[in-house]
Amino acid sequence: MGKWMLVPPIAFVLILAASWLILILLSRFSYKAGKHNAGQGKAYACGEDNYDPMSQPDYSTFFPYAFFFALAHVATLIMTTVPTESLRIFVLAAIYVAGAALGLYILFRK
Repeated sequence: MGKWMLVPPIAFVLILAASWLILILLSRFSYKAGKHNAGQGKAYACGEDNYDPMSQPDYSTFFPYAFFFALAHVATLIMTTVPTESLRIFVLAAIYVAGAALGLYILFRK
Protein backbone atom coordinates (compact mmCIF):
# COMPACT_ATOMS: atom_id res chain seq x y z
CA MET A 1 0.00 0.00 0.00
CA GLY A 2 2.77 2.47 0.91
CA LYS A 3 5.20 1.32 -1.79
CA TRP A 4 4.44 4.35 -3.95
CA MET A 5 6.53 6.45 -1.52
CA LEU A 6 9.60 4.35 -2.37
CA VAL A 7 9.59 5.32 -6.02
CA PRO A 8 12.68 7.58 -6.35
CA PRO A 9 11.04 10.64 -7.95
CA ILE A 10 8.17 10.62 -5.46
CA ALA A 11 10.53 10.06 -2.51
CA PHE A 12 12.68 12.95 -3.75
CA VAL A 13 9.69 15.29 -3.96
CA LEU A 14 8.45 14.23 -0.49
CA ILE A 15 11.88 14.78 1.11
CA LEU A 16 12.28 18.08 -0.73
CA ALA A 17 8.87 19.25 0.53
CA ALA A 18 9.63 18.15 4.11
CA SER A 19 13.01 19.93 3.99
CA TRP A 20 11.41 23.09 2.63
CA LEU A 21 8.78 23.00 5.39
CA ILE A 22 11.47 22.57 8.08
CA LEU A 23 13.46 25.43 6.52
CA ILE A 24 10.45 27.75 6.65
CA LEU A 25 9.59 26.79 10.24
CA LEU A 26 13.16 27.15 11.54
CA SER A 27 13.89 30.38 9.65
CA ARG A 28 12.01 32.22 12.39
CA PHE A 29 14.87 31.36 14.78
CA SER A 30 17.70 32.33 12.44
CA TYR A 31 20.00 35.33 12.82
CA LYS A 32 18.57 38.54 11.47
CA ALA A 33 21.01 41.03 9.94
CA GLY A 34 19.42 44.11 11.53
CA LYS A 35 20.14 43.17 15.15
CA HIS A 36 23.56 44.06 16.56
CA ASN A 37 25.10 42.90 19.82
CA ALA A 38 27.75 44.76 21.80
CA GLY A 39 30.41 42.12 21.29
CA GLN A 40 29.56 41.20 17.72
CA GLY A 41 32.80 42.46 16.22
CA LYS A 42 35.07 41.00 18.90
CA ALA A 43 36.85 37.66 18.69
CA TYR A 44 35.41 34.84 20.79
CA ALA A 45 37.64 34.26 23.80
CA CYS A 46 35.82 31.53 25.73
CA GLY A 47 33.87 34.09 27.72
CA GLU A 48 36.99 35.78 29.09
CA ASP A 49 37.23 39.54 28.86
CA ASN A 50 41.01 39.72 29.23
CA TYR A 51 42.15 37.10 26.77
CA ASP A 52 45.85 36.94 26.02
CA PRO A 53 46.35 35.55 22.49
CA MET A 54 49.99 34.76 23.30
CA SER A 55 49.06 32.31 26.07
CA GLN A 56 49.54 28.69 25.10
CA PRO A 57 48.16 25.75 27.07
CA ASP A 58 50.60 23.23 28.50
CA TYR A 59 50.04 19.80 26.97
CA SER A 60 52.96 18.10 28.70
CA THR A 61 50.63 16.10 30.95
CA PHE A 62 48.19 15.31 28.14
CA PHE A 63 50.54 13.49 25.77
CA PRO A 64 51.42 10.55 28.06
CA TYR A 65 47.72 9.83 28.55
CA ALA A 66 47.03 10.12 24.84
CA PHE A 67 49.97 7.82 24.06
CA PHE A 68 48.75 5.28 26.63
CA PHE A 69 45.22 5.42 25.23
CA ALA A 70 46.36 4.90 21.63
CA LEU A 71 48.86 2.17 22.45
CA ALA A 72 46.55 0.22 24.75
CA HIS A 73 43.60 0.34 22.38
CA VAL A 74 45.56 -0.58 19.26
CA ALA A 75 47.24 -3.44 21.12
CA THR A 76 43.83 -4.66 22.29
CA LEU A 77 42.53 -4.43 18.73
CA ILE A 78 45.48 -6.47 17.46
CA MET A 79 45.07 -9.11 20.19
CA THR A 80 41.36 -9.59 19.59
CA THR A 81 41.34 -9.62 15.78
CA VAL A 82 44.41 -11.68 14.93
CA PRO A 83 43.56 -15.08 13.48
CA THR A 84 45.03 -17.93 15.52
CA GLU A 85 45.06 -20.40 12.61
CA SER A 86 48.24 -18.99 11.11
CA LEU A 87 51.28 -19.28 13.38
CA ARG A 88 53.28 -16.64 11.47
CA ILE A 89 50.58 -13.99 11.89
CA PHE A 90 50.14 -14.92 15.54
CA VAL A 91 53.89 -14.54 16.15
CA LEU A 92 53.89 -11.11 14.46
CA ALA A 93 50.92 -10.03 16.60
CA ALA A 94 52.70 -11.30 19.73
CA ILE A 95 55.81 -9.29 18.79
CA TYR A 96 53.62 -6.21 18.29
CA VAL A 97 51.93 -6.68 21.66
CA ALA A 98 55.34 -7.17 23.31
CA GLY A 99 56.46 -3.90 21.71
CA ALA A 100 53.33 -2.20 23.03
CA ALA A 101 54.05 -3.55 26.50
CA LEU A 102 57.62 -2.24 26.25
CA GLY A 103 56.27 1.15 25.18
CA LEU A 104 53.92 1.23 28.16
CA TYR A 105 56.79 0.25 30.46
CA ILE A 106 58.93 3.10 29.11
CA LEU A 107 55.99 5.48 29.46
CA PHE A 108 55.36 4.68 33.11
CA ARG A 109 58.90 4.22 34.41
CA LYS A 110 60.24 6.87 36.75
